[in-house]
Amino acid sequence: QVQLVESGGDLVQAGGSLRLSCAASLTIFRTATMAWWRQAPGNGRDLVAWITGGGGTAYTQSVKGRFTISRDNAKNAVYLQMNSLKPEDTAVYYCNSLPIPSPDSWGQGTQVTVSS
Repeated sequence: QVQLVESGGDLVQAGGSLRLSCAASLTIFRTATMAWWRQAPGNGRDLVAWITGGGGTAYTQSVKGRFTISRDNAKNAVYLQMNSLKPEDTAVYYCNSLPIPSPDSWGQGTQVTVSS
């Protein structure tokens, strides 16, 4: 069973930076595509960025140039470096693999709050 533990969320001012971490207990982590999602209050869960097992990356338009996803296969970890944060980045951030293993595979997420 997949276990995902996100951390690193905090309250920051607009323009600030945060680095999120995700520890994944996934036996096929090295080859899995991993991703970050976010869910703002009253909204659905949106895909933000993903990274393939080979290190290829992609981002949703609203975070391009500000967020960087990376991974450390030795640690079964995925990271999201977030710079130039905006109030609209406020959300609970989650990581998971792509495709999502099961509906109950989600972790608790980590709260990011950006004040204006």
